[in-house]
Amino acid sequence: MSQAPVITIVVQARMSSSRLPGKVMLPILEEPLLYRMIERLRMVKRISHIVIATSDHTHDDVIERFCKKYQIDCYRGSLNDLLDRHWQVGHLTEADVVLKIPSDCPLIDPRIVDKVLDVYLSAPDKYDYISNLHPATYPDGNDVEIMSFKALTKAWEEAVRPLELEHTTPYFWENPEKFKLGNVLWETGLDYSMSHRFTIDYHEDYQFIKRIFEELYPLKPEFSLEDILNLLAQKPEIMAINAQWAGVNWYRNHLDELKTIDASMTVQVEAQGLVPSPKLSNSNES
Repeated sequence: MSQAPVITIVVQARMSSSRLPGKVMLPILEEPLLYRMIERLRMVKRISHIVIATSDHTHDDVIERFCKKYQIDCYRGSLNDLLDRHWQVGHLTEADVVLKIPSDCPLIDPRIVDKVLDVYLSAPDKYDYISNLHPATYPDGNDVEIMSFKALTKAWEEAVRPLELEHTTPYFWENPEKFKLGNVLWETGLDYSMSHRFTIDYHEDYQFIKRIFEELYPLKPEFSLEDILNLLAQKPEIMAINAQWAGVNWYRNHLDELKTIDASMTVQVEAQGLVPSPKLSNSNES
């Protein structure tokens, strides 16, 4: 690219999460969780646009109102075809590069986003898609997936399986013969992907994330992954809040459909004997 590329972060968000409905609007230090996440993403160095991509269903009207209040760009599209949502946002923003960041990652460290983006931009012709998820090593909830808009268009045109449309990017990493793929490992050499849970799907996750913000944000709003890990070392009772859900992710529902994912990359809820709290349902929907 001869000039600076147009880089768009797409944050997929909805109100209808079955395990924790309305999770993106839960309060964190008197602001919605989604606002706190956007606040962190705005610290990423080389971003042209941040767009919240939600559905066109009426239950997501609240997300559009939120975006208007906080002056955040919003796109509304298919409830279940998130691949289309990402492509449409990339098209509308004339993006060269699209970053997928799910809204269940409010503790995401912008430095990690920068790190993966730096690897991609250092050799943009080398990669069609790069992430820090295949294999994952960072604590769950620091998910960064980057793709060229050209590659995104190819996936958008060719992907047909429901899981490819719903989860946006499986068509990339399930078809390595069609794309130039890359992965960024945590430079520490550690793998906390199954042991440290910074994402939100359950009530306990919300209590954990809320506590992290309450402990760190007042003193350092731009707190880092290292700050979180230091806090957990000092106060292990915080990590215990949602430890029962460590390693539980959407892969567990699709092991028979995914070629590049195996049982070591997820935890079956039933295998641990875990039972969601009464506030939650047993739906498999993410």
